[in-house]
Amino acid sequence: MWVSLLLMILGFIALIWSADRFVSGAAATAANLGVSKMLIGLTIVSLGTSAPEIFVAVVAAIEDSPRLAIANAVGSNIANIGLVLGITALVRPLPFSKTVRRTELPWLLGATVLAIFLLFDRSLSFVDGCILFLAICAVMWRLYMNTKSSNNATPALQEELEELADMTTRQSIASLSLGLIVLLVSAQVLVHAATDIAVTLGVSETLIGLTIVAIGTSLPELTATISSAVKGHADIAIGNVVGSNILNILAVLSVPALLNPTTIDYSFLWRDCGVMLALTLMLALFAYGVGSKPVITRFEGAVMLTAWVGYNTLIIQQA
Repeated sequence: MWVSLLLMILGFIALIWSADRFVSGAAATAANLGVSKMLIGLTIVSLGTSAPEIFVAVVAAIEDSPRLAIANAVGSNIANIGLVLGITALVRPLPFSKTVRRTELPWLLGATVLAIFLLFDRSLSFVDGCILFLAICAVMWRLYMNTKSSNNATPALQEELEELADMTTRQSIASLSLGLIVLLVSAQVLVHAATDIAVTLGVSETLIGLTIVAIGTSLPELTATISSAVKGHADIAIGNVVGSNILNILAVLSVPALLNPTTIDYSFLWRDCGVMLALTLMLALFAYGVGSKPVITRFEGAVMLTAWVGYNTLIIQQA
């Protein structure tokens, strides 16, 4: 098992590194081909935040472990709100931007309800995957139209656009190719290691996906969110997490549905999806609470982090 654990750690490191190389290379290549930076930001850069989850989902579905992919998507959303925003709010209180409150958070609430509705029959079918895929296309299109009509990018997107790597076409293609290859290999190593650990410990792949894999693939969000808060861009931090969670539900969940439809357990639907919904509603309460400022305070961050720790303790004890 120790070998599998070491391989998993190495897989996480390679996955995070290669995702950054892949996104930078893809963005620079598109820019060199004449694609507008705004369109690049709304597609390649935005999807890049969920690249680790997406590639793990692809490999897991192909390797006949679709439940690992589903658990990773749900577990990552739980970790993003409870762990990432909880820790970041303890470092610095996080205000909600107008864009997040008016647009992105309602989309997240809608996506979460849609996912649970589709999973209510305890299956994730090909039709469900098509619905989720169409939903992510609609969200991206709506985001593009909103940005186009306002002639300005959101603060989070603007910061990401400014960080696009300035590469030659040859360099960008090399970075894109290297990132893609390492992404696929590291995702495969990670899935195999997670499966071996589950078999060795006698637990389900779902549990591993909800805990270890979810935490590992949420590390980029944790790093980016804390970095934004420390740099004084606390309002961007929530937008990063909300955007990532929307993509986890609509883009990542659609992968196993389209490639390898499967069923889920009652416990996953009521316990795990229920916790994801509860934390999302908690986030909305902090944003729209009557008589309170739209900000996640340190106390509220502690509540979110405690909820995440309690949830993980519960599922480990029930394993």
